[in-house]
Amino acid sequence: MKRFVLDNSVVMAWYFEDEANAYTSAILESLAASEALVPTIWPLEVANVLLVGERKGRGSEARTSRFVALLDALPIRVDAATSQHALSGILTLAREQRLSAYDAAYLELAMREGLALATQDKALRRAAEACGVALAE
Repeated sequence: MKRFVLDNSVVMAWYFEDEANAYTSAILESLAASEALVPTIWPLEVANVLLVGERKGRGSEARTSRFVALLDALPIRVDAATSQHALSGILTLAREQRLSAYDAAYLELAMREGLALATQDKALRRAAEACGVALAE
């Protein structure tokens, strides 16, 4: 089974239609035959973005509940080892690539596991390319 690291910028485009595009749709479709790996911060990032979206009127509690059910049904696995790398590899990578620690967590996971990275974040894409990490298609 094909595996890749899934950045939250792609996931949130599945919820906010104005952020969706052919790339994010293709990544979602690829999960029919693939597994996505995410760092341990991912569920908190998802929850926060959904909550802020509700507060700004871009979503509702009912819509969020349906979306969370969709996410639960997808083959997305949370990497339990992310926190062990937070104050070493992730911190160093964030410094070197001028990323937030959150974004560096996705890049570090892709590097550690030797996987491609699915992201829409421009800075994270540049950092992945600089570090020799393939971008998921």
